[in-house]
Amino acid sequence: MTTPTLRRRVRHVVQRSACIVLLFAVWEALPRLGIVNPAFLSPPSAVAATIVSWFADGTVWKHLAASLQRSFTGLLIAVAAGVTTGLLMGWFSRFEAFVDPVLQLMRQTSAFALFPVFLLFLGIGEASKIAIIFWASFWPVLLNTISGVKQVDRLLILSARSMGASQTFIFTKVVLPAALPAIFTGVRLAGAYSITALVAAEMIGAHAGLGFLTLNSQETFQIPSMYAGILLLAVLGLALNTLLARLEARLTGWRKGLQHDA
Repeated sequence: MTTPTLRRRVRHVVQRSACIVLLFAVWEALPRLGIVNPAFLSPPSAVAATIVSWFADGTVWKHLAASLQRSFTGLLIAVAAGVTTGLLMGWFSRFEAFVDPVLQLMRQTSAFALFPVFLLFLGIGEASKIAIIFWASFWPVLLNTISGVKQVDRLLILSARSMGASQTFIFTKVVLPAALPAIFTGVRLAGAYSITALVAAEMIGAHAGLGFLTLNSQETFQIPSMYAGILLLAVLGLALNTLLARLEARLTGWRKGLQHDA
């Protein structure tokens, strides 16, 4: 690696991390200087010590595994259902006209408002928790998939038809690849929603999970543990978004060539 390249990378890392460092510095200073009551805002050093102790004694692994299982299961079901339904609605106008009124009505209903319904039908076990995460994650995938299909350049479709391509070929080789960027935008949004809904889902009869750990710490007034749980949830969401962004980059790498040509 050449010196100019190394300098650019170091400068990029510094620029990206400066605001985070400043945030944690201010956070540390506020309770230490007595500006904010330490009983309400634990300094990040105390939060970090709590996280280290959780990893040292193995406490965090049980909660992390439970949260990952719930969020990933709900997210995967939402992606499968959202992409499938979105492709059908975006490609078949009659199907969209038929199901759109019902979906428009359903998507106005918050996952949190459906707590009682999920509990009645699914009980307080894992199924109701996964259902809440699924409901919150489904809609961004669906809407972005529909938008992606509809925004495919008509010239590409007409060109393929003029060369005798079948509808199946056009859909799989033209429409689907062109819609992938929009689909992944929805998937990344759904990933963020799956972590947000996770906390609410783990309010329902959970005995493990980062959301449960955070809420239980608040109820028992273990404030450093509460902030530790919140921070771990944020890191989990960031890790999931990074994973999805890299997957998107691998599957839509052809876009870079088009952007450079433009």
